[in-house]
Amino acid sequence: MGRVHSIQSLGTVDGPGVRCVVFMQGCPLRCGYCHNPDTWDLAGGEELSVDEVFRRVKRLQPYFKNGGGLTVSGGEPLLQEAFTAELFSRCREAGIHTCLDTSGCIFTKDTEALLAVTDLVLLDIKMTTDEEYREYIGCPMAGPLRFWDELEKRGIPVWVRQVIVPGLNDTAENIARLSALLAGRRNVERVQLLPFKKICAAKYQNLGLPFRFEGYPHCPEETVSRLEAMLEGDRL
Repeated sequence: MGRVHSIQSLGTVDGPGVRCVVFMQGCPLRCGYCHNPDTWDLAGGEELSVDEVFRRVKRLQPYFKNGGGLTVSGGEPLLQEAFTAELFSRCREAGIHTCLDTSGCIFTKDTEALLAVTDLVLLDIKMTTDEEYREYIGCPMAGPLRFWDELEKRGIPVWVRQVIVPGLNDTAENIARLSALLAGRRNVERVQLLPFKKICAAKYQNLGLPFRFEGYPHCPEETVSRLEAMLEGDRL
């Protein structure tokens, strides 16, 4: 059994094509810009079996166009690795593409079993210094970097993603550090810079939680475009 926050039937931003997105409950991190604080508590959500979730995914298989399939997100799905691995195994047997959306902050023997049935990883490299990781994310940077190394060792394709927050990491220096982290990585298929937005603020208010990044402004699309061009230039 697993604790599931919610299931999105037909998503288009969490991996290639049209996808079913399963949001798992529970997260050990406390990212300052987290959009889903309601997923933090591992005891929350709904308890579902792999069979129940797989049946929902399988019903949607005819809609998985353009390389679509299943994405498991969160929360942090690595907190429920055995459940996610079993679900991915069922999907792989059915010919359904599997994608893991993760911070990469955990690596155990169960992680190895999960990666063995994972087709693609959306890896959030949330910051580019250990100091920023500890201050704004809640873990050392070494964990996600080790996870990334393991993905490369196994030849698992990766889409690297980073949220851009004006006044925090919307700088040439951050892009240069991100470019350095990407250098020589053979399994990175795509890099996505995502604009920081505060549409989640009401969730924090309803939960009685402080929203640490309330004071930061929304990130304009032109800022993302400028940084993407800078990153692309660094990688040429």
